[in-house]
Amino acid sequence: MDLELRDRVALVVGGRGYIGAAVAETLRREGARVVVASRSADGDDAVAMDTASQESVDAAVSRVFEQHGRIDVLVVTAAPAAGTLDPERASDPEQVAAAIDGKALGFLRVANAVLPHQRAAGSGRVVVISGQNAYLAGNVTTSLRNAATSIIAKNLADQVAGTGVAVNVVNPGSVTDEPAAEVQRGAGGESSPQQIADLVAFLASPRSAVSGESVSIAHRVLGQLTI
Repeated sequence: MDLELRDRVALVVGGRGYIGAAVAETLRREGARVVVASRSADGDDAVAMDTASQESVDAAVSRVFEQHGRIDVLVVTAAPAAGTLDPERASDPEQVAAAIDGKALGFLRVANAVLPHQRAAGSGRVVVISGQNAYLAGNVTTSLRNAATSIIAKNLADQVAGTGVAVNVVNPGSVTDEPAAEVQRGAGGESSPQQIADLVAFLASPRSAVSGESVSIAHRVLGQLTI
């Protein structure tokens, strides 16, 4: 299926990371003009961006518009890895606040900079990578940073409903190069960066009519029912 991404401009925030690099390469293979945003720019198709700073975000987005004239697709994968969070401080307000800022508010800063342009253009796709910890209790830090990301995305999707712009969330469980087929009770299924990238590419396509959704990849938490 032709995803109709050829020559579309895609900004991948965190595009040098484990998931982000797979997303960037997949979009390139689909013909998109990919710009990677990371803390340090490296190459012609890259911009420096610190998602903790609105000034940095605005400057990076402005540079993409100066070079390419538009941003058709925004994918945000940037966030501190879960392994960097101290489980002994899971309920520590300082760690919780920092984790939410690093993931959910970082996404919000970038989305706020890009969405007005997409809305004015009458088309656009925004995809953010969150995680299935949003569905699980037991760790305040990981639950809240992912749940907050999904809540922000849904609110943004509602704000742009009917404008031609779509906003969605992809929620992986554990991410590994060789995901197991078996799914453990009380956990989400495993997925690879490439599997996540393939789903992101579809949601980034103008052929996708999905918006306002949090899509679990591999398998949503086994044994959990949400109505």
